[in-house]
Amino acid sequence: MVELREVEKMYMTERIETVALSRINLRIEPGEFVSIMGPSGSGKSTLLNIMGLLDVPTNGTVLLDGNEVRSYRDRYVAGLRNQVVGFIFQTFQLIPDLKVFDNVEIPLLYRKLSRSRRKELILEALDRVGLTSRVHHFPSQLSGGQQQRVAIARAIVGEPRLLLADEPTGNLDSEMGGEIMRILEDLNRVKGTAIVMVTHDAELARQTMRTIRIFDGRQIN
Repeated sequence: MVELREVEKMYMTERIETVALSRINLRIEPGEFVSIMGPSGSGKSTLLNIMGLLDVPTNGTVLLDGNEVRSYRDRYVAGLRNQVVGFIFQTFQLIPDLKVFDNVEIPLLYRKLSRSRRKELILEALDRVGLTSRVHHFPSQLSGGQQQRVAIARAIVGEPRLLLADEPTGNLDSEMGGEIMRILEDLNRVKGTAIVMVTHDAELARQTMRTIRIFDGRQIN
């Protein structure tokens, strides 16, 4: 699915060089559900961004479906992301002026799909997260848990094979967090979606197939 070989990420300023990731080697198999844990600032989100082609490694190799990602040109990488990867962010990142339907539709606008097919996929995604009754609501009319479910629907509407979730339950109470986790587990079990989830919650991590631990930019297991 996705593989990182000797990946490093450094941020350079005039006076200092900060190492965010150092010699990361890992592979995510199709259909896996993997958690990433580590203290704040350890490089977890940077790792997720590189896996999702949102960031470029300073050194090392990223492979997607066994093929090395050699070009990071905007149009090329955007096409890969749109076809293969879905993203869930802790802060939802919904567009407040758009209704639920339109927020979920955004990834499909970059594909050559008919309007009827887009509508079909949108309603399927919203049904999977239990929000078909909120299709004409704005984000401000939804609870935090409902907004995160809209964000999940947007992430899965294009039927990605890899779903990257950065603290998807971090802004939710335990009940809503458990509901989001059940949706992710269902996507993994029923749809076979590979999921990589950054979390600080050890209980959630125990529900995944394996846990990758990051400390000071280094993989420690």
